[in-house]
Amino acid sequence: MTTATRRGQHIEEGPFGPEIVAEIADLPEATPVRLTKADAQAMAKSITTDEVRWLVDTYYQCQEFRKASGNQVRAATETAEPSSALLWTFDQFAQTEASIRRIMEEWTELSVIGVWLKSQVGIGPVLAAGLMATFDPKKPTVGHWWRFAGLDPTMTWNKGEKRPYSAKAKLLCWKIGDSFVKVSGRDNAFYGKVYRERKAFELKRDADGGHEFAANMTLASKNIQEPKTKATYESGHLPAGRLDLRARRYATKLFLAALHEVSYFVTYGEMPPKPYVIEHLGHADWMGVPNVDLIPGLRDAEIKAGVRLVD
Repeated sequence: MTTATRRGQHIEEGPFGPEIVAEIADLPEATPVRLTKADAQAMAKSITTDEVRWLVDTYYQCQEFRKASGNQVRAATETAEPSSALLWTFDQFAQTEASIRRIMEEWTELSVIGVWLKSQVGIGPVLAAGLMATFDPKKPTVGHWWRFAGLDPTMTWNKGEKRPYSAKAKLLCWKIGDSFVKVSGRDNAFYGKVYRERKAFELKRDADGGHEFAANMTLASKNIQEPKTKATYESGHLPAGRLDLRARRYATKLFLAALHEVSYFVTYGEMPPKPYVIEHLGHADWMGVPNVDLIPGLRDAEIKAGVRLVD
């Protein structure tokens, strides 16, 4: 891989060729320098939870702008040499994105909850920070979190009414589910495996006619115009995309249940008062908190509460 150096920065080739890397290295001095670890640590100690939420939002905005500017650079490369303005813009977004990620890495290291979150394959520092800054650990059950994130299927609201959930929390959970899908082929991806197994369950259930009621309810409540989709529902089945979303939501909800238990235990030193997941999803669905020993005392608390077998 081709690299270049600018003001102590190490620039890697990434999606571009060596000529583009060399040009980025020669950009004006106004280009932001990526934060050092010491800078990120100092910033992490002083930011508020509200600022973390804002930084997480900004990170994903920068990510989209970085992708868009990268596409512009690639398109320009096909016909001519991209201008320094295009390269400078791409580098601005790339460096800002990387710097925010580094701050979130250090901020999440300040809490055992953040360390536990990042131990879950598919959860990086930005997702971990977003979760810690979005969900209230003082809520007594994970059901509160599910409703807050729009993951409670019983929620309804009429046209013109304010939606009864947080759109940002719902988007965050969508990103988590998408991440679990991306890592689902890895042996050590606990929630990626949950997603795979649930996807297989949903597919078999649909093939056996187990979703006929849901299909009929959808036809009765929605005006579906697309012929192929409508035919699928009329046959008593759910579209493949909807089955996949069910599996994603299932994995995400189990993950949130584990995070809620961890957060509540760290906050109060005891298990949540209501084992919501066991009560509503069934004992067979609850596998206990993965990497539980990262949270001192939680394994014993789970065993005492009867939500984990002695292992």
